[in-house]
Amino acid sequence: MPPIETPSISRRCLVAAGAASAAATASPLAATAASNADAPVLAKVSFEINGKPQTLELDTRTTLLDALREHLKLTGTKKGCDHGQCGACTVIVEGRRINSCLSLAVMHEGDRVTTIEGLGAPDRLHPMQAAFVKHDGYQCGYCTPGQICSAVAVLDEIKAGIPSHVSADLTASPEVSGEELRERMSGNICRCGAYSNIVEAITEVAGRTA
Repeated sequence: MPPIETPSISRRCLVAAGAASAAATASPLAATAASNADAPVLAKVSFEINGKPQTLELDTRTTLLDALREHLKLTGTKKGCDHGQCGACTVIVEGRRINSCLSLAVMHEGDRVTTIEGLGAPDRLHPMQAAFVKHDGYQCGYCTPGQICSAVAVLDEIKAGIPSHVSADLTASPEVSGEELRERMSGNICRCGAYSNIVEAITEVAGRTA
């Protein structure tokens, strides 16, 4: 009886065949797990935007900025750096200014949110908008909505007696000075360099409302 020949296979081929077999077996499970991981978690959020109640169902990872721009089509609020460094996305929430790119929409259940569209319109400008026009507080205009929202909130902060890093006396009422305004507005970047005109616009509005 002739000897039975044993098929020869290298160790490398054996390892490769085993890995391929394992991958083929695991791939459906891996695909299912990946699919489940990528599925967004949705949540409803109701808030008041520029005086109007709004309810949205959003991916919980959606920022307030993207909810305003992409879902409510309020494109006055601008996306600049998307890292909270330029201030172009500034809006007013419950009377306080925030960078909407750093805040999740679902965090604002029941909040009152004011964007540049809620401050005024071409036929009825907010005093701060009119002052920016008068003093040429903008050039390209991209940062202007955030600048104006921030400026309105800055004057409210000063009226409320909230000190800044340059306030000499933390117990006294802050003054509307160039130094105070520049410090408080330092989170809003104007790449065109219209800073002096912006300070003039805010100072004029502060004088009217003092």
